Amino acid sequence: MDVVSSLKWRYATKKFDENRFLEEQKLAVLQESFNLTATSYGLQPLRLVVIANKEIQAKLMKASMNQRQVLDASHLLIICIERKVKAPFVTNYFDRVQEIRETPETILKPFKEMLANKFDNQSKSETREWAIRQAYLAMGNLLTVCALEKIDACPMEGFEPEKFDEILDLKKHNLASALILPVGYRAEDDMFADFKKVRRPQKETIIHL
Repeated sequence: MDVVSSLKWRYATKKFDENRFLEEQKLAVLQESFNLTATSYGLQPLRLVVIANKEIQAKLMKASMNQRQVLDASHLLIICIERKVKAPFVTNYFDRVQEIRETPETILKPFKEMLANKFDNQSKSETREWAIRQAYLAMGNLLTVCALEKIDACPMEGFEPEKFDEILDLKKHNLASALILPVGYRAEDDMFADFKKVRRPQKETIIHL
């Protein structure tokens, strides 16, 4: 499949085949794709929680307005944001840059200090909103990869983040859930699979200047 055909194939899966499970190779692709997602400043204020436990998924379904995708999907991916992004988080990133690229400290220092100062001084709500925007970048990237890999998925905002955080004890990891993505394979009787896509025509969405 080419990219456009793959994107036409995908849809927000409403009913998963609860008896089909993602192969380890496909799950590995999704995990690597998440890790390679572009983020602002390259800081990656995100972590991915991968759930493949029906008991846990059942608990999380109750905190997701009882949407069956959360339970029936092969895996439930939870895109989480870091609760605290301050100078040490920034410094750790630049330490990795220096180690991997062997960039001299004299070159990195001005940008490192600027970012450390920025995150130390901006409000908690500003940092949270910034991190959530990075979560949406990861979601979009994962959806495209799912389409290319013929993995069905359903991007979801309709859940109770605080309950997810409590059930999974995410505060222990300095994390807060932001978005969820059930993944797996569509059920043969999911009628939504055959619906034609409804999109605005390109003449209304694309502007050439």
